[in-house]
Amino acid sequence: MIDLPDKDVVHAVVSALDEHDDPVISKLYHRFGSYSFSLQATCTGMVVAWVQREQILAIVQFLYELFKPHVMLYDLHGVDERQRIYRSGLPKADFSIFYHFIFIKDNRDLMLKLALLEHNLHVPTISHIFKNANWYERETWEMFGINITGHPHLTRIMMPRNWEGHPLRKDYPARATEFKPFEFTKQKEDLAMESLLFRPEEWGMKRSSTHEDFMFLNLGPNHPSVHGAFRIILQLDGEEIINCVPDIGYHHRGAEKMGERQSWHSYIPYTDRIEYLGGCINELPYVLAVEKLAGIIVPERAEVIRVMLSELFRINSHLLYISTFIQDVGAMSPVFLAFTDRQKIYNVIEAITGFRMHPAWFRIGGVASDLPKGWERLLHELLKWLPQRLKLYKQAALNNSIFIARTKGVASYNMEEALSWGVTGAGLRATGLDFDIRKWRPCSGYENFDFEIPIGHGVSCAYTRVMLKMEEMHQSMRILEQCLHNMPTGLFKADHPLTTPPPKERTLQHIETLITHFLQVSWGPVMPANESFQMVEATKGINSYYLISDKNTMSYRTRVRTPSFPHLQQIPSVINGSLISDLIVYLGSIDFVMSDVDR
Repeated sequence: MIDLPDKDVVHAVVSALDEHDDPVISKLYHRFGSYSFSLQATCTGMVVAWVQREQILAIVQFLYELFKPHVMLYDLHGVDERQRIYRSGLPKADFSIFYHFIFIKDNRDLMLKLALLEHNLHVPTISHIFKNANWYERETWEMFGINITGHPHLTRIMMPRNWEGHPLRKDYPARATEFKPFEFTKQKEDLAMESLLFRPEEWGMKRSSTHEDFMFLNLGPNHPSVHGAFRIILQLDGEEIINCVPDIGYHHRGAEKMGERQSWHSYIPYTDRIEYLGGCINELPYVLAVEKLAGIIVPERAEVIRVMLSELFRINSHLLYISTFIQDVGAMSPVFLAFTDRQKIYNVIEAITGFRMHPAWFRIGGVASDLPKGWERLLHELLKWLPQRLKLYKQAALNNSIFIARTKGVASYNMEEALSWGVTGAGLRATGLDFDIRKWRPCSGYENFDFEIPIGHGVSCAYTRVMLKMEEMHQSMRILEQCLHNMPTGLFKADHPLTTPPPKERTLQHIETLITHFLQVSWGPVMPANESFQMVEATKGINSYYLISDKNTMSYRTRVRTPSFPHLQQIPSVINGSLISDLIVYLGSIDFVMSDVDR
């Protein structure tokens, strides 16, 4: 419950701290006055400030000019506030829109919020200040109906163009049974096919120049080189890419909407499938954010187990990325080698969790069960096997002169460009910035591990990105060695009433615990009303969950910010002027899956 005390008291207390301790908020106060900001107390771990719509452009421009190039628009989205009960001390709002900034040098975040009324749903675009705001603003308009004035191309991005309604509004149904029976008539089919036609003029493109006509080519949405259901329309002059338009949404499943109808516990299996190669590592930011809401302290043994599973999945995902990237360039052998190695990793994961790709094994407060007998032997054998195999990948393909010629210097960008598009993970670190959440903002005990962050030398190119992922696997093995030799004893789950479920032996002996067990399994735990946020260094970049609890058994708002979404938005700025063959290399080097983009 966001039960703020008297607004002026909160403002005075928080600002007294922030003006001295937070360089960002103190500069904002000095420039715009403290009265321009209404601070909100949350569990997010960052300053959350409500501002007036009339000032948002000036504030965003000020932040950009003051902190560039080391400032990133990390996320931008909306909230339907109309059914929210516990909003004491917050501005009156039917809807709200939030802007999440990361200030890299200061390693601090700031969330700005705007309160909007239903009869006046419009905000100015900031896409001319932060390039990556374009797609986020389109999705916010599409999902909530918040009009983004001045946007260069405000069209649907996740849903078909002929879709009706705004899916993340609270009055929009969350279950298929709430809709009328679906009929795919000939008329609907014609409309759907019509909406897929690409009209260059709508995107400011010309069909011809003074001396020649351009060709427009659909690559995807079903093509092996686009790594999933992804379509990119190319404007070509011969084989040279003049411009291109990424088209996403074919894999959209409404993952954030599902968060409003699942209990806090039953949503965990969905997190596995947001980025289906990352497994447990995608469960981590969600359960950590829920634990912040509940005030749960996780036992040290559970933290180390979580780290161990996360790093196993990191290696597993990187192996698939590297081998399929090499295959895109033209070599076949590494794919077969990688699937052998990945099966060995899955054998360890299955022995520990009982599942392979989607264990749904992390729990609020810990993990589902303790480590089984013999896990040490399995992990030890894997760590003996992998180093020689990684050496083989380098010898067989990555050090090959043809591979180097096809990837080195291709699809390059610098640190300023990476930050302006919201790039995280190896794509950002290849520019020379060692921004890794495990080091900069450690969670789950990562601060207790000894490992290095591989970085590039100023420019991120296809070759640098893949080589960094190779070194990241070596560093993950260092972490796994420490898990193997320094596994703490103790509980695998917190002894807290909001963990799910309570220990079985206690439910058989205490009626109060049995009642708690029954309620939490049937309805789910009731989390205190507040807002929470957690990011982790996932396999493809930073993955995070922003949760709003309205003191219920389900999340009021679940926002999933995935790394692949901004990485695909960046494509035109990097590849325009290159050849089609370079685009294939670039797509392979990004390391994305469409479930991570579309959610």
